[in-house]
Amino acid sequence: MKPLQTTSGDLNADRRADYAEMLFASGDHAAAAELLLGALELAPQWAMGWFRLGEMQEASGRLDLAAQAWRASLKLDPADRQGAALKLQLTGKGPVATAPPSAFVETLFDHYAETFEDMLVGKLHYRLPQVLDTAIREARPGRFRLALDLGCGTGLMGERLRPIVDRLEGVDISASMLRKARAKGVYDALTKADLQGFSHSGERPDLVTSADVLIYIGALESIVGTVAGLLADGGLFAFSVESLAGKGDFALQPSRRYAHSDDYVRRTLLANGFSILTLEPTIIRQDRREPVEGLAVVARKAHAD
Repeated sequence: MKPLQTTSGDLNADRRADYAEMLFASGDHAAAAELLLGALELAPQWAMGWFRLGEMQEASGRLDLAAQAWRASLKLDPADRQGAALKLQLTGKGPVATAPPSAFVETLFDHYAETFEDMLVGKLHYRLPQVLDTAIREARPGRFRLALDLGCGTGLMGERLRPIVDRLEGVDISASMLRKARAKGVYDALTKADLQGFSHSGERPDLVTSADVLIYIGALESIVGTVAGLLADGGLFAFSVESLAGKGDFALQPSRRYAHSDDYVRRTLLANGFSILTLEPTIIRQDRREPVEGLAVVARKAHAD
């Protein structure tokens, strides 16, 4: 993940930060951190600079100094667009959170919207929309009246759904992603919303999808309960998670995405009145030339008695 390209507001500080990045790229992490620290003396209010300093200190093995830098970033930007709290958690220097900061997720996808599809599909071999599309068609052949695509991004899942739905609506936290999706013309309506506090009014959809999105939520009880409440009886919920290799229900990974266990996904769905039609292992994408293993899930909401 490239650092966010933000400026400190000070030309000399930016120049030093650029040199620091060059040193970091060459492998001299400690020297890079020292140079960036000098830049921050000129621009002490630069939250992104403090976050990047933490990353450089982490790479040089100085975790206490990394934690100090991330705490400085968090103090300057309490909304935490950089995701400093997640880095503190991953290094054991901060509390465990059940979800990432919403501002971090929004900033991340606003930043990557322009190159998102080229990177994800072209370089990381992302194929989840195809996998979920196949699973949906096998679970319930035919057309759907209304589909709601949660975390629709640039519309990769929407392109797959369009041929089998009468009306297609998308929801995403990133305005930049929504602009990309709107340009494709596959959605009948697009809404900017944070899924962590999402609500839906109006006609009940008979299909809800969330492809490669729940990795940015963590604890699933709230979102699964929300989907159960808005789906029509007998409607389908098709989604994916990254697979948790260790013990527990879910855990934050070094990628700053969450992974979930098979058992946790099953329990959460059943507790919210879903029957599981498909829960299959799949490769979601590549990451650092390694396959990211996950689960492709299709569940049906029970009919009311």
